[in-house]
Amino acid sequence: MAGRRGHARPLIHIPFRWPPTMTPSLVIFDCDGVLIDSEVISARVLVELAREAGVMFDEAYVRRNFLGRSFPTVARHIREVLGAALPADFEAAYRRRLLERFEVDLRPTTGVLDVLARLAVRACVATSSSPERAARSLAIAGLDRFFPRVFTASEVPRGKPAPDLFLHAAQQMGVAPQACLVIEDSAPGLEAAQAAGMQVAFFAGASHLASLRDGDIAQPFDSESRLTPFWSWTDLVAVYPTLVEARPESELRS
Repeated sequence: MAGRRGHARPLIHIPFRWPPTMTPSLVIFDCDGVLIDSEVISARVLVELAREAGVMFDEAYVRRNFLGRSFPTVARHIREVLGAALPADFEAAYRRRLLERFEVDLRPTTGVLDVLARLAVRACVATSSSPERAARSLAIAGLDRFFPRVFTASEVPRGKPAPDLFLHAAQQMGVAPQACLVIEDSAPGLEAAQAAGMQVAFFAGASHLASLRDGDIAQPFDSESRLTPFWSWTDLVAVYPTLVEARPESELRS
């Protein structure tokens, strides 16, 4: 695509309807890059370990090709597209080193704690991460108390961009797909939510998408399929004000 700093395809390429058509009964949060600011950490660890195994790619390649996808899908891409065989213990080594980095560097995305503390509708998590990584990540970030239900790609036949995971989460939560709002940061996740017939919001406030705000990447959306992102949780609440409980008057005056 000419004029887009060498990107072979847009980062996000699905239509987006804005404003919302209804107040959702259930919010389905993606985890990495939405609740937790983890994608840059994950990319760096993957690039490091791949380089140690003799496979060369950079963080930009990770963002374009792996964002929002499960590790088995990433490993298959490395094997089939890059023609590289990963060591048998690569996945275990990746997960181990990643959690070590998370213990030191992982943070919630800015502002999400306030939204979760005031959330007025039911919520759950649906993520491409493994159950162990999702549970530990949420605990490290101090968000696990908000989510008694966490659904992972291991529970369905097909991961994102197929709609299976989101449909599974909605069914388990007892909510119709059209009454769900999915909050995602990746093309596969956004496509999966749309395929599931759910409302979808594109969160671009985590650090891995900072270049979209800073102008380092030319607008990566085709004009006919432009996606409206929200850059902060305050922006989301402005569009969906009934998602959260109103602040106490005393807090507003302070």
